[in-house]
Amino acid sequence: METAPLKRFATWARTELITQVNARIIAVLAPASSERIEKPNAIQALEADIKKTGDGAKGRNSVADKVAYTWFNRIIALRFLDANGYTKAGIVSPALGQGIGQPEILADAKRGIFDSGVINDKTAAAVAGLLDGTRSSADPQGEAYSLLLAECCRHWNRSMPFMFEREGDYTELLMPANLLADESILSRAVTTMSPEVCQDVEIIGWLYQFYISERKDEVFAGFKNNKKAGAAEIPAATQLFTPHWIVRYLVENSVGRLWMLSHPESHLIDRMKYYIAPVDEETDFLRLSSPEELTVIDPACGSGHMLTYAFDLLYAIYEEEGYSPSQIPSLILTHNLYGTEIDQRAGALSAFALTMKARAKQRTFFNKTIQPNICVIEPISFSPDELDDLVTKDGDRQAEEAFWNQFEHADTFGSLIRPDTDLTGLLAGHLAMLDVGADLFRADIVSRAQRVIRQAKYLSRQYSVAVANPPYMGSKQMNSLLSQFMKEKYPDGKSDLFAAFIERCSRFMLPCGTAAMITMQSWMFLSSYEKLRASLLANQWITSMLHLGARAFDSIGGEVVSSTAFVLTNVSLDNRGAARTRVGAFIRLVDGTSEAEKSVSLVAALAERTRESDFYFASAENFAAIPGSPIVYWLSEKMRSTFALGEPLSEVANLRQGLATADNSRFLREWWEVSRNRTAFACTSRQEAAASGARWFPYNKGGDFRKWYGNQEYVVNWEHDGQEIRALGTETGGRPRSRAQNVDTYFSPSVSWSDISSGEAAFRRFPAGFIHDVKGMAAFGDVELLDQIEVLMNSSFARALLSAIAPTLNFQVGDVGKVPVTPDIAKLPKNTNSLVETSSEDWDVDETSWSFAANPLVKLFSCNP
Repeated sequence: METAPLKRFATWARTELITQVNARIIAVLAPASSERIEKPNAIQALEADIKKTGDGAKGRNSVADKVAYTWFNRIIALRFLDANGYTKAGIVSPALGQGIGQPEILADAKRGIFDSGVINDKTAAAVAGLLDGTRSSADPQGEAYSLLLAECCRHWNRSMPFMFEREGDYTELLMPANLLADESILSRAVTTMSPEVCQDVEIIGWLYQFYISERKDEVFAGFKNNKKAGAAEIPAATQLFTPHWIVRYLVENSVGRLWMLSHPESHLIDRMKYYIAPVDEETDFLRLSSPEELTVIDPACGSGHMLTYAFDLLYAIYEEEGYSPSQIPSLILTHNLYGTEIDQRAGALSAFALTMKARAKQRTFFNKTIQPNICVIEPISFSPDELDDLVTKDGDRQAEEAFWNQFEHADTFGSLIRPDTDLTGLLAGHLAMLDVGADLFRADIVSRAQRVIRQAKYLSRQYSVAVANPPYMGSKQMNSLLSQFMKEKYPDGKSDLFAAFIERCSRFMLPCGTAAMITMQSWMFLSSYEKLRASLLANQWITSMLHLGARAFDSIGGEVVSSTAFVLTNVSLDNRGAARTRVGAFIRLVDGTSEAEKSVSLVAALAERTRESDFYFASAENFAAIPGSPIVYWLSEKMRSTFALGEPLSEVANLRQGLATADNSRFLREWWEVSRNRTAFACTSRQEAAASGARWFPYNKGGDFRKWYGNQEYVVNWEHDGQEIRALGTETGGRPRSRAQNVDTYFSPSVSWSDISSGEAAFRRFPAGFIHDVKGMAAFGDVELLDQIEVLMNSSFARALLSAIAPTLNFQVGDVGKVPVTPDIAKLPKNTNSLVETSSEDWDVDETSWSFAANPLVKLFSCNP
């Protein structure tokens, strides 16, 4: 699908709609507006919402943004209905076959034609009066069309209330103006959403992502200024449309896989392009006797992309099992598919997309008034007085009150909330027994309580499959409320929302159920996710994985998001020991630079299933052999065995971080910027340095990629044993800002490396006399050991291991320290001195080296006149 026109339309539409809705808000709230007389309840609701969201301009802007979004959803939904022939007359579109022109319902109205099943007599009379001039208006056609459009929205409310709110909602009052203009949002929607494009319901998801793209940019700009994300920012900051081929991989290897395990004779396999057949025979799986049992939830469903493809696969399953085509869409939406979402507009689009999938399969589906199981998790809370009616007489009041108020911050926590299953059942029964009578106040409490029970039921039950592209947001971007929630409820995944969703999806799964997700790849390797990995490898089995790396999303440029798509299976308690040795399939797609390249490589790997095609097999036991259990599936058995045969480098040498000055601009200089008389280049201890009277000493600050020798450019103010640095921050009674750590290693010879590299790590020798920096990490030991370490760590062996241990190119002491040192280290080449000498000579050729003597070319010509 060509997405550039969709993006241009959606981003323009957002700006245009917000402007028009803002203008309508000002008009209808004017003291003498006709709406105050004709629609007092709607005006009252509008004013209340403005006040709730900030009052004044802030409140108006917030409401305008919400209503503009609602009208965008409605317009694209109506255009989709028109383009597919689901409406008798085009509601926002000209008659079928006409590229331009007025909406067909208006053209019909001019001829006195009204669909009585959609337009009631009162509205028809009002429209006719406007069009024949018997009812005065400054813009008769525009006003007539507004009445027709509002009536059509009420009509579609019957079958799709999630998209078209009930009559009386103030959204109708804020309908955008100039809808009949040549360059209105209607005309541009018709042009952009051609009938050909609207054959694929995927267009809904793309339009959703592009509509919020500018808002997303605003949120990320705020992150750069240390703003935190709360309920208002999370939807825009975390929405990302998943490429269709990745969706297919996830759904085919979860929904499709479970069905194939129970029904190996099924021909479903013939339509699953990205299906990975089991490596060995499996007996420990979720057995499904009928399609109705195959339940699927997307706990962060967005616009429903995962669920719409699951619909396709489930339809094929039902069809193969002999169900009637007239039954299948209703059965799927009733029994199989579930979604939760915190963004109300996204939830509406998800429900709409599923409804369109059902209508495409069954002409009379709209008449069934079946609603997709999409639940928008909304904030709901109760005061202490309100809770008196909702708690049971003999129950645990504290637990029950917590249950009723667990959704207080639902627009921030969403599906990460874990309701108690037993309390959900108990309090649902209690609520059903309450007699509301004519008490309107009590009726409101019960109504809100019923919504709590509905949300709790979605989040407390277990499903056959959980499939998701969960939100990505690091702890640095979370507000204090979300950060504290993560620490308390998801301590193993607190570093990022996606990691918490990995934990959450494992709880959504039935015993032997499946979770299929695409997330950031960082959980596979980083030490901050070590506990998460340990839990996952103990309780689940990685059935398969596509290691995507960067550029798996064409909509995201550069190396911003490195991702992995994977499928987990819950392992029953009795089979966890055996599951640790069970291999999964891993496909390495990190080298592709686009969605297309990666998908082509995947197809090739699936066909060949060899290491040469980047298709690997590995088990939890293989990962456990490596410290921290990183998911390094590509390492050979021999490479993995070195961890058992050798000792970690951290136990062989003294690996340390160094000085953090907290103010480099104050304490660091390039060596030529200071007096040579105040600089000491060759001190061998802190005592010698203090006794020298010097102010400046060589400083190992890490630096560029360079092996064996070099990056000797800086000096640091360490006069009087660092007195001034150590005192930084204490001048006014505060704590020291600097960290003079591991000072016993200062001035000792070392092998050092930089903490970050654009490629592989580079290890180089530093003689005595240097203080090392927090970014110039170093290994210390005797001369022979340093020689061995430098050769080992610059070898292809260490490079391969570090690519597994530290694939993020951040080489911390803890990562480097995991490299195993085997007895074979003694057999390494003994040419360290010559390599260091050659590199040293190369470094000293540059005039910025403090050992520079003469330019080699000048020296050459001076010797050869």
